[in-house]
Amino acid sequence: MAHWREQKRERTRNALREAAFRLFAEHGYEDTTVARIAAEAGVSHMTFFRYFPAKEDVVLRDDYDPMLEELVRAQPAGKSPVRRVRDAVMSAVPAVYAQEREALLLRSRLLLTTPALRARIGESMSGSRAAFERGLSEPEEAGAPPLAARVVASACTAALTTAITVWVEEGGESDLPALMDQAFDVLETPGVRDG
Repeated sequence: MAHWREQKRERTRNALREAAFRLFAEHGYEDTTVARIAAEAGVSHMTFFRYFPAKEDVVLRDDYDPMLEELVRAQPAGKSPVRRVRDAVMSAVPAVYAQEREALLLRSRLLLTTPALRARIGESMSGSRAAFERGLSEPEEAGAPPLAARVVASACTAALTTAITVWVEEGGESDLPALMDQAFDVLETPGVRDG
C-alpha cells in the first residue's frame, strides 16, 4: 500500500512539474499562476502546495541529488575526488540529457533569466553540492563533511554551473555533456587554457 501511495505521489509531482514547464514555455514564468499549473495537471491548487511550497520550487528543486550522492559513493575510492564526481556525473548526464534536453534547457534558462529565480540560484546549487559532499565523505563520519570534500564539491558544482550557463547563453546549441566534460577537464588539468 505504501509503495502504491509513493508511486501516486511521484506521478502527481511529475504531472505538476510537466504542466508548469509547459505553461512556462507557452506563457512565460511570470504570467503562469499556481492555480493554472494545478488545473493543467488536474489537481487543486492546495494539492500543488503539498508538493511544492511555492511556484519557484517547481524550477529550483530536482530529483537528481540523491542519485548523484549514490553515484559518487559508488566510485572506487582510489580515484581522485574530482574524478569520482566527474565519473559519477558523466555516467548519468548523457541519458538524462537525451531524455529531458528541452526540459533541462527551459529549467536552466528560467533559473538564469528570471529575477525571482536567479536570486535563489544558490539554493538550487546547494543541493548538488551537498550530494557531492556526502558522496565523497565516509558514511560513518558524523558532523560536517571534511574540508577536502567540501572544496571538491564546491569546485565541481561551480564547474557544472558554468557549463550549464554557457549552454544556455548559446541557446542550447552545443552539447551539454560535452561542455560538462570540458569544465571537468579544466578542474583536473591545471594550466589548461580554453582554445
